[in-house]
Amino acid sequence: MALRRTRRTLVSAVAGGLLALGVVAPGPAAPPPRAAQADGPTAPDRREPRPPLLPADFQGTGRYIVRDLGIDVPFSWQGRNGNSQMTAGGPDHPIWFTNLIYENTLYTLTYRWPNIPLFPPRACSKIPGFFNRQIFNDKLKTSRYVGPEILQGDQDRHVDHWRVGVVGGSTVPGEFFRFPLALGDIYVDQRDPSRWWQVLQFGLQNLFDPELDEWFTMQTFDHRPGEVTLPDRCPPPTS
Repeated sequence: MALRRTRRTLVSAVAGGLLALGVVAPGPAAPPPRAAQADGPTAPDRREPRPPLLPADFQGTGRYIVRDLGIDVPFSWQGRNGNSQMTAGGPDHPIWFTNLIYENTLYTLTYRWPNIPLFPPRACSKIPGFFNRQIFNDKLKTSRYVGPEILQGDQDRHVDHWRVGVVGGSTVPGEFFRFPLALGDIYVDQRDPSRWWQVLQFGLQNLFDPELDEWFTMQTFDHRPGEVTLPDRCPPPTS
């Protein structure tokens, strides 16, 4: 899950909200873990990979990274009974936003973004239309498999790399004008594609970012039910 006023509408639809999420003076962002092709004796046996899947219940923590702005802030992603919520940063961080899939509705709310006046804070955006975890997972089934990789960090993780995109315009390539709206590179555990370790999102949904790309990378991810809370300023799903 995807995806903060109009800029996050598309990534939430692609990455959960694909999609969504106490530094006083941020320093240079740590680069995301490097991805290397998995080979050698430690690589898992080849098998038919399964596409990414957003589970109904989960909780994870990590970092949200905007490298061209020097931003690296805490990130959490939680799910409960099919609802899910991404939160990056907080009141004491240069970035602070939340994206939700809540009761068949997609929301995005940005409290703070560098060099963007958000005072008073912008209203919560309720994205028009019906959207839920099942719709999100159906979109993930259209992902293209890039290959097996190893994310090299404090702990090397064997992952499957997938790419999913959203294109606007005609559905007939080459016949009418088409344009890319959003692109996501998703890295999930090779043995459990419902365990997410890293996402790069790129496209129109990142208009606040000069380079139009943002990362989140997970340090923990398990299948215990998390906490999902609709902010007070967000309209209820039925309104």
